[in-house]
Amino acid sequence: MPGSTPDTAIALRTRLLAAMLVPLLGAAAIIGFGGATLISDVVRRTNDRVLGGALGAIAETVQVERGEVTLDLPPAAFGMLENSERDNVYYRIAVGRALLTGYADLPAPDPATMSVDQPRFRFARYRDQGIRIAEVKRMLPRIAEPVIVQVAETLDNRKALNGRLTLALLLGEVALVGVAVLLLRPALGWSLRPLARLRQSVEARDSSARPDFSPLEAGPLPNELRPLATAFDHLLAQLDKATGGMRRFTADASHQMRTPLSVLKVQVELARRGSSAALDEIADAVQRLERLVTQLLALARAEEGGVSPPLEEVDLKEVSRAVISRLINQAIQAQVELNLDADEGDAYLVRAHRTLVFEIVANLVDNGIRYNRRGGAVTVILARAAKQVLLTVSDDGPGIAPEYRDRIFERFFRAVGPNGADGTGLGLAIVQSAASRMGASVAIADEGPGTRITIRFATGDATTGAAA
Repeated sequence: MPGSTPDTAIALRTRLLAAMLVPLLGAAAIIGFGGATLISDVVRRTNDRVLGGALGAIAETVQVERGEVTLDLPPAAFGMLENSERDNVYYRIAVGRALLTGYADLPAPDPATMSVDQPRFRFARYRDQGIRIAEVKRMLPRIAEPVIVQVAETLDNRKALNGRLTLALLLGEVALVGVAVLLLRPALGWSLRPLARLRQSVEARDSSARPDFSPLEAGPLPNELRPLATAFDHLLAQLDKATGGMRRFTADASHQMRTPLSVLKVQVELARRGSSAALDEIADAVQRLERLVTQLLALARAEEGGVSPPLEEVDLKEVSRAVISRLINQAIQAQVELNLDADEGDAYLVRAHRTLVFEIVANLVDNGIRYNRRGGAVTVILARAAKQVLLTVSDDGPGIAPEYRDRIFERFFRAVGPNGADGTGLGLAIVQSAASRMGASVAIADEGPGTRITIRFATGDATTGAAA
């Protein structure tokens, strides 16, 4: 609609950048989550190893002397647990449920759930703090109850270490993504450089005073852009062919129209001087000019581009009768007989355009009349072959000379008939162009005397004969 703005799509560079960054950020998130999980596990294992070492050092001092359990708490065992965060350290040694030494309210385990001499680690709450407990059950000689040794520490150091490592991981990922973004933009610019060259090659054509339809020169192109450049070159070639044909057609048409116009100019001057024959010449020139313009329009209609209208069901017999009715007066004046040879009661149906079929039959019959002998005949023959309907127009004229058969479909090529009449040289060009547009074929058989021109229409289910 006028005044409306075209829809704008996201820039290709932005789309590519987003297509790269989204997976990159997704991968960074996955790596960050996995790295944080791994850091937490490494910190836990590392600190548990130190805590387990302290537990083992204390458990080794538990002995039985004179039937009683004794121990000697080594200062080195607690020194192992010292750290910069000054975590609190707790311990508890009990024989069964009886406390031997340590913190009595430290959460005690159920001895039945523990294996002998197998250290166990667990998290717990103590004095409103989270703690990590290492504990082991030992069985001593002549002691019925198991000895439970526990060492615990608060979690400040673990949390601090885990936070520092996670922060380092996060900063590393941010730096990696930032560097990737900085490098991606010039990388995208380098990758899109062939596309920019292609665009510049197209834009350079705007400065040309005359349209340039030569192939693009955009340098070496990647595989992804070659089909686009090839398609564009193909389009340019089609445009070059179309405009070239139009230029030739315009030049030929102007040349052909110049003759009757010159005749008109001369005869008008003669008529002004009182020549009565000039009026007849003027009428003849006007008639020739009218026919030339009519056939130029018919040829343009037969060759018009764009999307063709849908095919319709056309009865070749009905069209042939309409053409004969229109040209019967011309045939009478030329003393040529017009005939239609077709089965009575049958319709010859094809999928085509009625207007173009009419032009084909009209031009063939008109040529048959113009290039015929007096007393001759022009016959329109309709027949069926395998999946085809054949329309043949034959005449009794002199036929086509062998040296002209290769040029008979050229625009404005014509030969003077035996009765002195001549045409515009567009009739068979219209026939070939219209037939090609409908998918039909044209064949010429010069058997002498006369000429036979056959149009073959392909048929389907809709073109089988039916009662008229």
